[in-house]
Amino acid sequence: MTAAEIAAEAWGARILRTLRDRENHVCECVLPSGDRAALRLHRAGYQSPAAIRSELWWCAELARAGLPVPAALPARDGQLLVSLPDGRHASVIAWIEGEALGEAAKPFSRPLPQVLDLYHSLGALLARVHRATDWMTLPEGFTRPLWDLDGLVGETPFWGRFWDHPAATPDQRGVLIRARDALRERLSGELGLIHADVLRENVLVNGRSVSLIDFDDSGFGFRLYDLGTALVQTVFHPQQPQLREALMAGYGTTDEAMVRTFTLARTLASVGWTMPRLQPDDPIHKSHLARAVMVAEQVLGPV
Repeated sequence: MTAAEIAAEAWGARILRTLRDRENHVCECVLPSGDRAALRLHRAGYQSPAAIRSELWWCAELARAGLPVPAALPARDGQLLVSLPDGRHASVIAWIEGEALGEAAKPFSRPLPQVLDLYHSLGALLARVHRATDWMTLPEGFTRPLWDLDGLVGETPFWGRFWDHPAATPDQRGVLIRARDALRERLSGELGLIHADVLRENVLVNGRSVSLIDFDDSGFGFRLYDLGTALVQTVFHPQQPQLREALMAGYGTTDEAMVRTFTLARTLASVGWTMPRLQPDDPIHKSHLARAVMVAEQVLGPV
């Protein structure tokens, strides 16, 4: 039996298909009730069991508050997290209907007015997530990564020292260090629990409504970082200013300079993300470096 099949047995579920095999291995499955659900095999060594349980608790509370996020579903023994023989852990979350807002490096399939409306809805949803979380009393032992100043641009950022990327040219490294130092001075704002990975693939669209999935990178950080992550895949889009304006209007902020700064912060973090995860010859290394340098020069100005 595969690890996914072993995990599915804990919920009495039947696997239908693989949905993703990246950070986590995710399958669509059917529960004994007949309901569809998503089975996740969490990547070993990334989040601790305590951190995964904290994520599942938060999502369950958000869903209980009426927000369109996937609630965790208990296994047959009542546990939300199951240990597997290969050292990984598994969880099952409720199925969320919808299709992804988009895909990285690909044009939107929807007309621009519809996309702008969806970005407005996404901003409003992020505001609801943040407000609902502020009313929660976190349980003892709740733990998640930090996306604060140190987590983004400290000496050891959560996703790695992006300025030390081995594929960076000397000029690129100079820009990355300049951006890091500038952000250490500039980043500010309200802190709290955030999704921290609001990419198009993690936003599901159902009509004019949006839902938020994949809280695997969620943690404590700057609230506007969620807006920065939602915009990072649009930096080459000719209508990015309109997309940013729609997202900000939905969220309820007018601080464009800070949102642009957090978009830069995400491009830098993504450079760090590539280092331990991708093969050295993967073209994404160079594309992420070029994107970070471009956004740094847009936000900070040329040297």
